[in-house]
Amino acid sequence: MKILLVDDDAFLRDMYAKKFSASGDQIDSADSGAAALQKIRQEDVYDVVLLDMVMPGITGVELIAALFEHAPEPHPAIVVLSNQGQQEDIEAASAAGAKGYIVKAETVPSDVVKMVHDIVNKK
Repeated sequence: MKILLVDDDAFLRDMYAKKFSASGDQIDSADSGAAALQKIRQEDVYDVVLLDMVMPGITGVELIAALFEHAPEPHPAIVVLSNQGQQEDIEAASAAGAKGYIVKAETVPSDVVKMVHDIVNKK
């Protein structure tokens, strides 16, 4: 799968990029919602956009809405990977169009890879 990983934390971006790459996925990354939108407009189609809810400039929910507006069809599966685990955050992401929601603090990185693959395969 071709995955766009969007998180403002460089350590987490690198760690998850390594985990997904080791699983055979092609990873691209962005450090903000604005950078993610620029890549969506310039790059090939992504199968998955994996994004955080809290980033500078644009929230995860705002980014999800913008992705549906700017990403070429078929739209990528959007999966949230965040420490924001409150029910209202999960519901807001789902209402915006996220296919899945993973809480970082509750999930080890290798399980995140498996969960993302499972979510996308249900697409």
